[in-house]
Amino acid sequence: MTPAVELLRARGVTHALHEYAHDPAAGSYGLEAADKLGVDPARVFKTLVVQVDARRLAVAIVPVSGQLNLKRMAKACAARKAALAAPDEVRRATGYVLGGVSPLGQKRRLPTVIDATAAEQPTIYVSGGRRGLDIELSPGDLRGLLDATLADIGEPAARPS
Repeated sequence: MTPAVELLRARGVTHALHEYAHDPAAGSYGLEAADKLGVDPARVFKTLVVQVDARRLAVAIVPVSGQLNLKRMAKACAARKAALAAPDEVRRATGYVLGGVSPLGQKRRLPTVIDATAAEQPTIYVSGGRRGLDIELSPGDLRGLLDATLADIGEPAARPS
């Protein structure tokens, strides 16, 4: 089991595990999960690690159907600027590989912001800590476990022109 699953079990949080055969050629891990699990992409959330004000890390959790708005993320973290963290930094801080970064059970507990649209869903899906494993749980439980903030940090994906 992954640290994410171990945390949920230790805390007695109601959840469901969903496994699927991950395709290494998949372009988007989150959209692949939504497709293979037959779930609306608005209910599947990706975990992104960002660097705020060039000196600290934070976690953003946004729907896979959209993207993170870095300006809104910076504002939610009371920072001036936010940028995606380097892959090596993400691995060091979380203990997870890209495409399998769970917001739960990370090596270091980082300030976390969940996109406000999560609250509109009865349950959401987040990475279980490895590619091909998602965890379904209530947004309230996720927020409570992470002591996270809800904020409008996502936006629809840009359409190709």
